Amino acid sequence: MNKETNKELTSSRRGFIKSLALIGTGIMSGQALVSCSSASGLGFGSEERYKVAVCDWMILKRQKLSAFEFANEINADGIQMDMGGLGDRVTFDSKLGDPEMQQKFLAEAKKQGVEISSIAMSGFYAQSFAERPTVPKMVQDTVDTMDAMGIKIAYLPLGVPGDLVKKPELRPAIVERLKMAGEKAHKIGGVIAVETALDAEGELELLKDVNSPGVKISYNFANAIRDGRDIPSELKKLGAENIAQIHCSNTDGELIENDPAFDMPKIKKTLDKMGWSGWLIIERSRDVDDVHNRKYNYGSNVEYMKEVFQES
Repeated sequence: MNKETNKELTSSRRGFIKSLALIGTGIMSGQALVSCSSASGLGFGSEERYKVAVCDWMILKRQKLSAFEFANEINADGIQMDMGGLGDRVTFDSKLGDPEMQQKFLAEAKKQGVEISSIAMSGFYAQSFAERPTVPKMVQDTVDTMDAMGIKIAYLPLGVPGDLVKKPELRPAIVERLKMAGEKAHKIGGVIAVETALDAEGELELLKDVNSPGVKISYNFANAIRDGRDIPSELKKLGAENIAQIHCSNTDGELIENDPAFDMPKIKKTLDKMGWSGWLIIERSRDVDDVHNRKYNYGSNVEYMKEVFQES
């Protein structure tokens, strides 16, 4: 099926999702609001094999209670919460060190039937995990938040400053710091899910060097697509036991369903055979023609991913 045909076949469904964006404007009638409203189809804490989450910072709700209501409205199973910005701070700009705030977030998550898939250290997209002197404190603050809130996965993107393909000289420092982070996470029964620029073989070598049960891979489809790597082959090479979570979107341009770079049914079949289960997290893949329409973009992508991974 070509791209244009696929777009035509899905236009009515996309139009329905896009209409959700009008809910907050008061334009839609009460009857339409009832017909378009949604709740998380799964109970809080459901044992569904594959669950679908969105990133709170990408929906412009970083550490906001309203992120859970938004996730409920688009029928997402979870939110990947961020630890907050870094900049020149000693540690993350986070509300989540406050026990009272922790309880508020957990209560809202339960109310909306939306889980916290993982806690993200997204500040390391642009900051150096290898070189920042206060990284041990940042990691400890993250692990303390995980422990207090019952979160089992911490997402760590090494980003441009920690690109091990372009900056292999950083490898010894990154390995040592991952050992430190993994030890802290493992003590509370959690894992650090590290995202790198390496291919699957390189990531296996990194895990071997780190040698910690508290460190696994956060696999990002967008990285594989950028580098021309075959996603199913990479997943099989990594192995289910080494993948903590998956970022299942591409860069912006097309919705996931319309992106020719993806064969999601084939990816699901691969993961099924591997015996993997866990969180599929949508970060981008926004329609470039309507990139600011959050409910349309994330609602459409959540709907498609759940059709493939939960209904097929």
